[in-house]
Amino acid sequence: MPVSLGGQAPASFDLKSAHLPLLALLLKSSDLDLLRREFGERYGDQPEFFDHDPLLIDLQGVADAGTPDLAAVAALLQEHRLRAVAVHALDDAQRAAARSAGLPLADGINLPREAPRQPAREAAAPPPPPPVNPAALVVDKPLRSGQQVYARGRDLVVMAPVNPGAEVIADGHIHVYAPLRGKAIAGARGFADARIFSLAMAPELVSIAGIYRTSEVPLPSELHGKPAQVRLQRTPDGEKLVIDPLPA
Repeated sequence: MPVSLGGQAPASFDLKSAHLPLLALLLKSSDLDLLRREFGERYGDQPEFFDHDPLLIDLQGVADAGTPDLAAVAALLQEHRLRAVAVHALDDAQRAAARSAGLPLADGINLPREAPRQPAREAAAPPPPPPVNPAALVVDKPLRSGQQVYARGRDLVVMAPVNPGAEVIADGHIHVYAPLRGKAIAGARGFADARIFSLAMAPELVSIAGIYRTSEVPLPSELHGKPAQVRLQRTPDGEKLVIDPLPA
């Protein structure tokens, strides 16, 4: 039963709602051995890729009928310096598994989502971006399939091709002065004013602050393989990815 706290406000604390940028792990299988193996293949040689980042376990993509052992999943994530803080569950079994693992339910959290396919309407200019660390990470060698580069807390500059299957990630902007054919994830920690630039835009996936677009939605001919930028546009209906040609 709710209890009304009368009298003056406490001097030692306030309770307020908070909106925090979270990584989201979209589980596609309840097979813990498969998850352990693939996590090791992707991040095993980069032990400091994560920095004890808070993470939401999202179960909406679990394809098999099983319910993951969420305590074991959380322990695996901790080995990779990730902290599971909540679970997005779809059914009672998943909710029970979350409670058993001591993880709160977060069904109301807005999860990363695919950008709508319809063109975005014009919106008011966004507020000025926060100061950006000028010390960008510069990569001057081609990135092959399976390779991944992460510019933590700064921009990323790539002077060579990003080939299919390669992945470039930055907390700030991403500049590719060559063909971009792999995946590019800018604003990885929620910086919505981040942008992605390429002299030949043909990506498998682009994402800014969790909103993404894949190659399943083909770029128009005037943009595919041409100099272009990706940005996030704020509209009354939410945020949408916009891809513009770069001026000649």
